[in-house]
Amino acid sequence: MSTPCCEMMAADLERRCDIHDGRFDCPDMLVDRDSKGRYGLIVHDGGRSVIAIAFCPWCGKPLFEE
Repeated sequence: MSTPCCEMMAADLERRCDIHDGRFDCPDMLVDRDSKGRYGLIVHDGGRSVIAIAFCPWCGKPLFEE
């Protein structure tokens, strides 16, 4: 997998919560990356839903090359 595009993306992906067991349980987690390297914004609705994104929400760089 490629490295995150910016420090903010890296910080969010590396963030761990002391209270919640998983990324999808913690309201402070914003982005998730699946095993294929695709990124998504976490939908905090009690499930494991994400909204796929193609550009970094912080720096605007494309998250994959075509």
